[in-house]
Amino acid sequence: MPVSGNGRPDPDALLRVAAQEGRGRLKIFLGAAPGVGKTYEMLSEGAARRRDGVDVVVGIVETHGRVETDALTRNHEIIARRAVPYEGRTLREMDLDAILARAPRLVLVDELAHTNAPGSRHPKRYQDVQELLAAGIDVYSTINIQHVESLNDVVASFTRVRVRETVPDSILEAAEIEVVDIPPDELIERLKAGKVYLPQEATRALGHFFSRSNLSALRELALRRAAQAVDARMLDDVRALGLGGTWAGSDRIVVAINELSGADGLVRAAKRVADSLRAPWTALFVETPRAAHFTDEQHARVAAAMTLATQLGGAVATVPAANVVEGIQTFLRDARATQLVLGKSRRSRWFELRHGSVVDQVIRNTPDVTFHVLPVPPGSDAGGRGRRRPARWGTPFGYTATTAMVAAVTGAASALFHVLDLGNVALLYLLPVMAAASFFGLRTGLYAGIASSLAYNFVFLPPVGTLSISNPENLISVIVLLGIAFATSHLMSRVRAQADLAAASARTNATLAGFLRQIAGVNDAETAAQMICDDVRRLLGVQVILLGPVPGATLEILAASDPAYRLGTMDDAAAGWAFETGSAAGKGSATLAASEWLFQPLKAGDRILGVLGVASETGADPVRPDQLPLLSSLIDQSALVLERLRLQAEMRDVDAVRTRDRLRAALLSSVSHDLRTPLTAVIAAAAQLHHGTTPDLIATIESEAARLHRFVTNLLDMARVEAGAIRLNVEATDLSDAVTGAAHDARRALEGHGVRLDVPPDLPLVRVDPQLLHHCLLNLLDNAGRYGDPGTEIVIEGRNRFGEVRLAVLDLGPGLPAGRESQVFETFTRLEGSDRAIGGTGLGLAIVKAFAEAMNMTVEATNRADGIGASFALIFPPALIVRDTPTEGLS
Repeated sequence: MPVSGNGRPDPDALLRVAAQEGRGRLKIFLGAAPGVGKTYEMLSEGAARRRDGVDVVVGIVETHGRVETDALTRNHEIIARRAVPYEGRTLREMDLDAILARAPRLVLVDELAHTNAPGSRHPKRYQDVQELLAAGIDVYSTINIQHVESLNDVVASFTRVRVRETVPDSILEAAEIEVVDIPPDELIERLKAGKVYLPQEATRALGHFFSRSNLSALRELALRRAAQAVDARMLDDVRALGLGGTWAGSDRIVVAINELSGADGLVRAAKRVADSLRAPWTALFVETPRAAHFTDEQHARVAAAMTLATQLGGAVATVPAANVVEGIQTFLRDARATQLVLGKSRRSRWFELRHGSVVDQVIRNTPDVTFHVLPVPPGSDAGGRGRRRPARWGTPFGYTATTAMVAAVTGAASALFHVLDLGNVALLYLLPVMAAASFFGLRTGLYAGIASSLAYNFVFLPPVGTLSISNPENLISVIVLLGIAFATSHLMSRVRAQADLAAASARTNATLAGFLRQIAGVNDAETAAQMICDDVRRLLGVQVILLGPVPGATLEILAASDPAYRLGTMDDAAAGWAFETGSAAGKGSATLAASEWLFQPLKAGDRILGVLGVASETGADPVRPDQLPLLSSLIDQSALVLERLRLQAEMRDVDAVRTRDRLRAALLSSVSHDLRTPLTAVIAAAAQLHHGTTPDLIATIESEAARLHRFVTNLLDMARVEAGAIRLNVEATDLSDAVTGAAHDARRALEGHGVRLDVPPDLPLVRVDPQLLHHCLLNLLDNAGRYGDPGTEIVIEGRNRFGEVRLAVLDLGPGLPAGRESQVFETFTRLEGSDRAIGGTGLGLAIVKAFAEAMNMTVEATNRADGIGASFALIFPPALIVRDTPTEGLS
């Protein structure tokens, strides 16, 4: 199988393929305009799949009154739509939960860009589709080209119609695309025939959106966008298999930029080529070891070229490599590029003899690529001959250490000369050459080679003590030694350069991994924002500020590496621009460059979560060109973390809403059933009063009214708990008095039961709210009276053991299901198959738990150890027990 590079599949492509395992497949029917037959084609293909035995349902289809389309829907199972009340109207939306519960193999979902009604789970229909895909359900959907996010403004520029509903390009890139197309004249005839819009609407559309020129342009955009999506998927497949070749299904353009002053011209030329071919393009900078010796002016040129490429809509990439040719070839091979734009500067013949021509080498060794070679204006490389760092020619320490190593080898060889021949002595001198080239660079290694040759000649070759050579064989030995020294120095220097590049890449990867590892485990947005600022400052050495949207304001400072930072008017404008447009603004960009900060948007999909600003303390450009890839990676990872925290917060809100809905439904059920019983009894007894009053009637009214009052009180208490409106009035309380008072007030609920108070008078006082404790005891006694077997005894037991006080209410009944005892304290819960399943709203025990926890107590439900029945205990921890009897009132 042909492969490229090292012949191994691309790990990123494999990960993307693996991520699709278990997910459904999305197929999009893409049209240039309404009326081309997207929905009809989707329904037809769905019908064909159903005839093949596939389980197909219609999630939602908009027929727009078209007879042919409506006829096709009748052959499918249709999931009923969900009614959504909105501003006095009822809207009908796709029922996502019903489809998930039905779990078909394929679902047909029309109008992918549709905006859901307020109150829906997702704001956009394409997000509903993503949830269906995540559940393993295949989806067929439809969309028009003007709804694609990246083409929305392009379509608006010539149709003068800008749609508000868009779909991110990433959705199309992950889908199979089928273009549904008809010629413009045929579509216009369909429009005139009333098959697209009503006649009055069709006449207006023909004069605006549906002109022949507009339709032709829309067809071209649809076909090109589909080709791009197909090309992207093809490249993923090729990379996952490790296949070689450019696979030029469509053009992919790369422009190689450098530190010379003509780099911006190369970027503009690449943009023109890309626009003429409607192809994606990338600006590439190859970071070689010599980039470490660039002047500030050269760094600024590279940064300006990269920024310009970003502003013109291109991608940017920085590739570390031992030399420019290798870097360009590697990137072209990995990107499957079909065209390369590069510049050729004027060099002297001597320079080209020594170093060669980058352009010639790339053209000679790179097949299947079209080259655009542009001449760089004379003098453009003047800046490249700026100040060189002394380290490029070596350091005094390096030369001193090399001299010492040569002297040491000479001394050692002199001591061993009586056991070594001249050939072995010459080999010893390779050691300082390799060491010097490894530790101090090429030029120091060359110096080591010359010094070693001279020392070898002076000390060991006859006539000893001179630099002359009498024996021709010895002359050859010196020449060979010098050649080996030079070759070894060059090779070791290249190895060192590659090691430096690998180390730099490893440091970058380790930096990104450490950054993500630190913030990945954070579950608080404020903490994550501060960690992002602190880590970016530590890694890049810049000032950092993070801004995000808040209700009632555009942007607000969420975190900063220095809390004292304040933004000026120009800075606020740049940050606002970056947030609104999703592009960089501020210093070093083409927008509001007067700002001292460079602001980069934090994007997650089609959502902008905030803006990250960076600034240099010295007033220079915020980041160097070689730091741009690291900054981009940090921004991307930060956006992912913030998006995760946002989604977690939304899920918590959704869970809270679901809980409230469940409680509301349970409350309505309880009110309609449990409150109706005492109301019916009261109404019936009141009606009998017209025929005369009897003690039984009065007792019934009083008993049922008290029961009704207890239900309403529980509902109000639960509302207080959920609203957080409990206010404590803590004081030292005697449990004997509290139990006696509660038993007296609950005597009607305990009617028919014997009550035994087993509360020792020497129990210590406890610090609680007497009123809340009274409510807890009343609910426990009411629970025992209703669920204990008739005629049985109810016991209130108090014990002081192991430093805590337990106050328990015990009944005799069926008890609680094993393993589910704690569930009785959940709101509106009545356990089936137990003594908790009859009557009541299911609020009493939940209120007991809420009140107990508000007073720092715990409540426990178990089955009785001494027989049949249940035990409910209030547990007072040591912190609530009064050790010494107070002499004054406590609070």
